[in-house]
Amino acid sequence: MITEDLVRRRAEHNNCEIFSLEEISLHQQEIEKLEHLDKWCRDLKILYLQNNLIPKIENVGKLKKLEYLNVALNNIERIENLEGCEELKKLDLTANFIGELSSIESLKCNIHLKELFLMGNPCTEFEGYRQFVVATLHQLKYLDSKEIERSERIKALQNYPEVKWKIREQEQAYLLKRTREKEEAQRSMRGRKDKKQKHVDSKLGFDSDFCSPDSPQEKPNQAEGDGEQETYRTVENDEEDRRFWEEPTPYTPESRLETHRYIEEKRRAKDNIRESKKREKSPWTLATAEGKVLNVNVPKYVKHLDTSLLDVDVQPTYIRVLVKGKLVLPEEVKPDSSSAKRSQTTGHLVVTMPKVCKIVWAAFKASRATSYTFDFQNRVTLHKDNSRKKGIS
Repeated sequence: MITEDLVRRRAEHNNCEIFSLEEISLHQQEIEKLEHLDKWCRDLKILYLQNNLIPKIENVGKLKKLEYLNVALNNIERIENLEGCEELKKLDLTANFIGELSSIESLKCNIHLKELFLMGNPCTEFEGYRQFVVATLHQLKYLDSKEIERSERIKALQNYPEVKWKIREQEQAYLLKRTREKEEAQRSMRGRKDKKQKHVDSKLGFDSDFCSPDSPQEKPNQAEGDGEQETYRTVENDEEDRRFWEEPTPYTPESRLETHRYIEEKRRAKDNIRESKKREKSPWTLATAEGKVLNVNVPKYVKHLDTSLLDVDVQPTYIRVLVKGKLVLPEEVKPDSSSAKRSQTTGHLVVTMPKVCKIVWAAFKASRATSYTFDFQNRVTLHKDNSRKKGIS
């Protein structure tokens, strides 16, 4: 979808002003409809819209100054609605689904059109494709990056009636094929919806086995049940992905759009799971299993250590750094089991403080250069000339 916010973000080179914008690139933005640009950006001269999901050329007729339109790698099936682009000189329709080749006749009104790209479209496989285009659009200078010679145009005009009749026949055959593909896509979509609904129903039944309130062991087995559900969902998702990507599918606008929506659905599902995990908080533990009451006061931790909390004494042959007050640790540690030693690889002074579940690391880094740097979740830089330089405050 083309939004004003998107257009302004892509107009940084024009100080985010869109009314005077002359060039904009909206490629790879998952756009499914071409709209609004003819109202917001009347002065556009160059418009890049390649690699989106646009099914139809529309809402560009008021772009009177447009000179170059790139809509390659989209879902466009016919050429239309460009008569109002009076200054159009270059049109790129590479790798679309244009099978209605006779629709190029609408470009006769674009008298300044010099370059046309149709490579990768079904119509390029028609017998007499190039001759038909050359004879239809007299203003063209280049077709699919190849220059149109004067002799080629004369020959194309001589055979135009016969070539036009062949093109019409092939075009009708292609349109019939597309009708069948659309019907097949609709049936396939309905079948997938039915399978998805059955899958949801079966999953709800599976979840109820674990979440039934009648179960007397619900609370003790909650963690185990959640683990089994997670494993089940992972296996099901992997199996669904395998079926989707291995299923033979014709390359059509419908299959391209379906693939995009499938990927988007999977991405949203992962984002939802990630957000739900972020919202989950472990419950407060007020007492141990033995009945001992715990201290639930929450200390305030500082992410950055201010230099005012450091007492630095620089002498000609040594330096002493003392931390004023106390640094609150996240959990209680064992002083008797703590150790301090220098890493043989990095040179850091590593203080190891064991606790119940894991280890809290604190690193000090010293340099032999003219300045010394100490890291303790923060950085303070000291110089030998007894001066002090503030680090992170």
